[in-house]
Amino acid sequence: MQSVRPSLKALLAAGLLTASLAAANAQQPAPPANDAPQRTTATYADWVVQCETQPGPPVQKLCEMTQTTQVQGKNIPFSRVAVGHPAKGHPTRLVVQLPVNVSFGASVRIRTGDGDPGIAAPFARCAPNGCFADFELKDEVMRKLRAASGVGKLSFADAGGREIDVPISFKGFNQAFEALAKD
Repeated sequence: MQSVRPSLKALLAAGLLTASLAAANAQQPAPPANDAPQRTTATYADWVVQCETQPGPPVQKLCEMTQTTQVQGKNIPFSRVAVGHPAKGHPTRLVVQLPVNVSFGASVRIRTGDGDPGIAAPFARCAPNGCFADFELKDEVMRKLRAASGVGKLSFADAGGREIDVPISFKGFNQAFEALAKD
């Protein structure tokens, strides 16, 4: 929406207008408001911070940082790792989305490197678009993730019990989290 501002000449001319003309102009309807959500995206190495501002009242801004992996040679997502905006007084949460062909008998594990035992969480739920594991990132774990900068592993077992390792990059994780915490 473009705003028109009167020039000094226009203001002087407006002073010469009659009261009836001013009253008629005051009754003109305001331009319609844009109710579409506003979206922003910023990339920090291998992580993307996305925010969406929903019109109000009250206006709500929802942000998350994500990393998605794709099946090699195909343009379809295989896994998605997301960290939501940290809520004051609540632990930061990380959610992993994987295909529906998973074993609920094994937990999802995230490791920052080969020597890291990592963190684990069971699958919490499945939906038609995937199965989800939800991690609570306490301060100690957050420090470890923010200090990592290389390639780690996201591990789970498929429905046949085979261990699947998906690379996860921590390059840009700290910068993306800093940006996420600011929004």
